[in-house]
Amino acid sequence: MSLERFMRERPGMITRARFLELYGGVYEHSPHFAEAVWPQAESGALDSLDGLADALKAAVEAAGREAQLALIRAHPDLAGRVKLSQDSAAEQSGAGLDRCSQEELDMFLTLNRLYREKFGFPFIKAVRGSGRQQILEEFRRRLKHGPDHEFATALGEIHKIARLRLSDLAEP
Repeated sequence: MSLERFMRERPGMITRARFLELYGGVYEHSPHFAEAVWPQAESGALDSLDGLADALKAAVEAAGREAQLALIRAHPDLAGRVKLSQDSAAEQSGAGLDRCSQEELDMFLTLNRLYREKFGFPFIKAVRGSGRQQILEEFRRRLKHGPDHEFATALGEIHKIARLRLSDLAEP
């Protein structure tokens, strides 16, 4: 969506249904966060990219640990062969994760399994601008962290992903 269109469809000027259509997928398979901020739309607080991004982030932060864990778990494994959301597929493709060699794919699958076994949720990384080897290095490094550190890191990466998705919706 172009910036011009984003401005014409300011959240304060559109219907709830249109708002959820546009922004319900910003947080992976979690439209309830867009639903939670919708009441702020009428005031105009969501009519800027920063306002909308900050409100969505605040909704996630206020949701509590169980809802945050559900959000983290809603994300797909990197380089996995499961059905991805359109946004996730594009993001992973942009990082070349759909073009892994068999050796790279095997490494991603092994690291995905080890990470899930250790932390109970998938490895989350805003992969835009990263290459496969860089992602694998970060994967290995983050496997050494403790659970609380990785939980916070996963949420931080999710907020980066959401911000990138919102920026995509507003780019000219």
